[in-house]
Amino acid sequence: MFKILFFLNNNTMKKLELYNQKRDFSKTNEPIGKKLPSSGKRRFCIQHHRARKDHFDFRLEVDGVLKSWAIPKGPSYDAHDKRLAVMVEDHPLSYRLFEGVIPKGAYGGGEVMLWDQGYWFPITDVTKGLKDGSLKFILFGKRLFGKWALFRIKEEQWILIKEKDEIIGFNNIDEYNLSIKTGRTMEEIKEEKNIVYKNVVESIRITHPDKLVFPKYKITKIDIVNYYERVASFMLPFLEKRIVSVKRCPKDFKDAFFMKHLESNHLGIGKVNVSNDKHKNQDYYYILDKAGLISEVQMNSYEFHIWGSNIVKKNHPDMMVFDLDPDEKMSIKKVREGVKDLKQVLDELGLISFLKTSGGKGYHVVVPFRSIKSWKVFTKIAKDIAKVLETKFPDKYVSNMRIKARKGKIFIDWMRNTKGATSVAPYSLRLKNKPRISMPISWDELDKIKPDEITIEEALKRIKKRNPWENFFSIFQ
Repeated sequence: MFKILFFLNNNTMKKLELYNQKRDFSKTNEPIGKKLPSSGKRRFCIQHHRARKDHFDFRLEVDGVLKSWAIPKGPSYDAHDKRLAVMVEDHPLSYRLFEGVIPKGAYGGGEVMLWDQGYWFPITDVTKGLKDGSLKFILFGKRLFGKWALFRIKEEQWILIKEKDEIIGFNNIDEYNLSIKTGRTMEEIKEEKNIVYKNVVESIRITHPDKLVFPKYKITKIDIVNYYERVASFMLPFLEKRIVSVKRCPKDFKDAFFMKHLESNHLGIGKVNVSNDKHKNQDYYYILDKAGLISEVQMNSYEFHIWGSNIVKKNHPDMMVFDLDPDEKMSIKKVREGVKDLKQVLDELGLISFLKTSGGKGYHVVVPFRSIKSWKVFTKIAKDIAKVLETKFPDKYVSNMRIKARKGKIFIDWMRNTKGATSVAPYSLRLKNKPRISMPISWDELDKIKPDEITIEEALKRIKKRNPWENFFSIFQ
C-alpha cells in the first residue's frame, strides 16, 4: 500500500514539474505545486484570466492535479459554438481557489478571477478519453452545468462544446462579471494594492483599501478594517464557534448580497457540516480568531450575522434574540415602550436580558440561556413570549410576520430563533443607508440612544468605557 501511495505522490509531482518550472514564486503569489492527498471528489473550476491575451482557464480535477485548458473566448451554452481550448500544463489542486494579480512580466502576468467552480462527472472513461482526445462529462457548477464535451483536433488543441440537453441556452454567460469567491469585479482585482495589515497575529494583505464603501460618508474599506481590528476583542466572543453568515459588497453598500455558505481557505476560518430539516448536509463556516475576522473584511464582508447555537452544540441553542421591528411611521417613543414591555415580560419569567441597537429601525433584546435541549423547544419558547406580548397588548404588537398585520404595530420577530436563522452580531457594522453599528447598550440608555445612532466613531469611544454586557457570558438561565 505504501509503495502505491509513494508512486502516486511521485507521479503527481512529475505532473507539476512543468508548472513549478514556469513560475518564480518569489514574485507571484500563485500556490506552489505540491503533492496533496486526493479529495476523493471530481472538482472543477474556471478562472477568467486577463494576461497578455484575455481568456478563461478551464480546469478538471484528475488523479491529484487540475487538467487545464485555456479557452480564448470562454465557454458557450450554444451547442453550435465550438470553442478552441488549448491544453496547458497541469496545475495543483490548490490552484482551484486562486484569485489575484500575477505580477507584470511574470509567466501569465495579469488578473485572475475565480469565475466558476463545482463538480464534474465523466460520461466516458477519463484516462482513455484524455489519451484518445475525446472526453464527455456533466458539470455541476454555480454558472455552468449540464453535458459538455472536449475533443482534440491536433496536438494540444482541443474544442469545447455544449452537448445537446435541456440546459442548452439556459444562461447568458456574458452577464457573469463578478467573482464567485469574493464578489469583486476584474477591475477591483486589477487595482489590488499590497497593503499589509500588521496589527493581527499574522499579516493580512488588504486590497483596494481606498474603496468607498459609504461614498456619502467618505468611509473606505480600510476604515472598516481598522474598526473591526479595534473592536475584535469585544466582538469575537460572539463570533467564535458560531456559524456566521455575512453581507458582502464588491462595490459600495448598495450592492451588498447575503452569503450563508462559503468555500474558503482564508486565515482563521473554520468549517462545519450541518444537516438541515430535509436531512441534507451543507457546509457552513465560522470565525476562529482576529485574523479570521480581518480576512473576511478583506474579502468585502462587512456585516456579520450569527446562529443562536455554537458549533460544539449546534442543535442546542443558547442565545435568544428578539428583533422589535416597528411600522415605518411609528414614533421612537412607541418603539421604546415596546422594548420596555418585552423586558417586563422577560423579567416576570425570571429571564435576564440584554439590549443593543439594531443599527436600523428597532432594538434587539438578547437572552442568554444554558444550552436548551432542542431547536424545537427553543423556537417554541421564543414564539410563546412574542404571543404573550401580542395577547396582552393586541393593539400594539403582532407576532405575525405578514406586512399587512404589522400596520401601526411592532412586529416581535421571534423567527430568528429557528435553526438556520441568524441575527446581526453585536458590534457589527450595518450595510444600510447610514453606516451604523449594532451596539450593546445598557438598559438605562434606552431612552437616550436611538436604534440607528451609534456611528463607527461613537462605537470606538464606547469600547473604552465600561462594557454594558460584561456579565453576558457568565449568566446561564
